[in-house]
Amino acid sequence: MRVPRIYTGQLLRADATVELEPGPSQHLSRVLRMKVGDGLILFDGSGGQYPASIAAIDRKSVLATTYGFEAIECESSLRLQLGIAISRGDRMDWVVQKATELGVSSIAPLVTERTEVRLGGERGDRKLRHWQQIATSACEQCGRNRLPQILPPLTLEQWLHGVQADLRLVLHPTAGSGDPGASTPASVALLVGPEGGLGPTEIGAAEQAGFSSLQLGPRVLRTETAPLAAIAILQARWGDMGGATTG
Repeated sequence: MRVPRIYTGQLLRADATVELEPGPSQHLSRVLRMKVGDGLILFDGSGGQYPASIAAIDRKSVLATTYGFEAIECESSLRLQLGIAISRGDRMDWVVQKATELGVSSIAPLVTERTEVRLGGERGDRKLRHWQQIATSACEQCGRNRLPQILPPLTLEQWLHGVQADLRLVLHPTAGSGDPGASTPASVALLVGPEGGLGPTEIGAAEQAGFSSLQLGPRVLRTETAPLAAIAILQARWGDMGGATTG
């Protein structure tokens, strides 16, 4: 069985015993049915990871003992910031999960003219926690030891005003298919609209903020497909996707 990787919000150190949070504890005990002495890997999001073993376990809590620190990193050299309009159903969950696996550094859920999902107050807080948990689980699965930042829902104007990147791209199905740039950027901001696309005024606002319009081939991609295709292309060109594996 593959050694499970578990994120904890507690600061870890070598040769220490830590009580894991209820969620991962129940997953280890009830789903994986692990026992005392079984091995696992812990990480706290600050970089690197800690081999560990279970020191005590019951249905609601797990005590794990860490061993030596391993300075393992699989973060991309390309800092990718994704701004994407909030979509319906589980499409946004899919994007958060897969974009995390593909190595994005931050994801900003955006409210645009044609966004059909409106989040605010407690509902918005619940959604943010939900997306953060999806990103955490994706990191546990794919081997990342640093969590991407999941921002609270923002208006498009707020995100455009605050984003900083060497290269800024907005996906636009009727744009030209020219080269996004020959130089190698250290960071890229990628803007993706909702199911109905960004409006002309929004495209104009993005271009005024320094974004170049980019088309991904002759086909119109769905809002959950387009960002993942673009991220993979950017990682292959300027990031770390040259030797990607599956698992």
